[in-house]
Amino acid sequence: MAPPAVPRRRKRTARFIEIAELAGVSASTVDRVLNERGSVSAAARERVVAAARELALPRLLPETRHGLIHVDVLLPESDAPFFKRLNQALQRATQMLDRRVVVHRTSLPAADDNRITAAIAQPRYRRAGLIVTTHDTAQVRDALRAAIEHGEAVVTMVTDVSDIGRLEYAGIDNLRAGRTAGYYIGRLSTRPGRVLLLGGRMDYRAHVDRIGGCRAQLTERFSHMTCQQDPIETQDEDDRCYQAVATALKQGGLSAIYNSGYGSTGVEAALRKFGAAHEVVWVGHEMLDLHRDYIDAGIMDIVIDQDPDGQVIAALQRILHACGVVDTAPRAEPVEFRVYCSANVRHSPYLGE
Repeated sequence: MAPPAVPRRRKRTARFIEIAELAGVSASTVDRVLNERGSVSAAARERVVAAARELALPRLLPETRHGLIHVDVLLPESDAPFFKRLNQALQRATQMLDRRVVVHRTSLPAADDNRITAAIAQPRYRRAGLIVTTHDTAQVRDALRAAIEHGEAVVTMVTDVSDIGRLEYAGIDNLRAGRTAGYYIGRLSTRPGRVLLLGGRMDYRAHVDRIGGCRAQLTERFSHMTCQQDPIETQDEDDRCYQAVATALKQGGLSAIYNSGYGSTGVEAALRKFGAAHEVVWVGHEMLDLHRDYIDAGIMDIVIDQDPDGQVIAALQRILHACGVVDTAPRAEPVEFRVYCSANVRHSPYLGE
């Protein structure tokens, strides 16, 4: 009786030759890369691993990068609760990263272009990627373009910067957020009147887009509501918000307020002083304990929240994919925002210690 036939096994060299042809290297180079022995250039290593992955080689593939991967996160100096939440989100996310990834977080004066551009242009280490939240000025744009031309992966977060060729924008669609505010103002306003537009910082594209979106939505769908010609820039300051709301109330005919930034304490104080706390529709941004209190009291109607955890995760995913740490490319779409009202606010703290 003849012995049972032994299944023929494909020779390893045949698959190695296929990988070598696809990667444009020799079969011996493929052997050194996949078995992690011998010296191979970083570029050749990446081509071999990419070819092996494309050919679905049934084995655990080696890492293509060695050493630390440095990523800078540049944020504006701010006491605003949102940036406290953003920093907490960054701390949570970085704890889950591979030890090879080193994230350096730096806070910079929000309007100091010299400090901002120096941090962009002069890293203290070989930087692989940059996540930046900054205002949109010519000096900042030039610095970011130079970093991109130097081969760095650049992601803007929270607010975008125009025309720099960045890798991605990790943030909400601020134009749609503004349109959402306009929709609720139009639906909740029971009488025709004026809408006061308070722009936090108009040198940030996020605020420009929010105000523009709100105005566009009201113009298109709610002709009984009228916006003032230009938004009032408040610099997120309570006193400026108070003065703007108080002036508008003295003029009469105010039906609604849209505040794209902070300064809510000033808005609330003016509404109470002039007896309009439950008469004027008020839509603002970012969910925090103070805003929950205003909603519970019936003074504030709607809060649009931009989910700091979602933005941080989206930014890190895009940077790490560009650096070869994450294989699957994240979806190239804005982070979703949330809408809060009296029916869905929670009563546990929004800002942890």
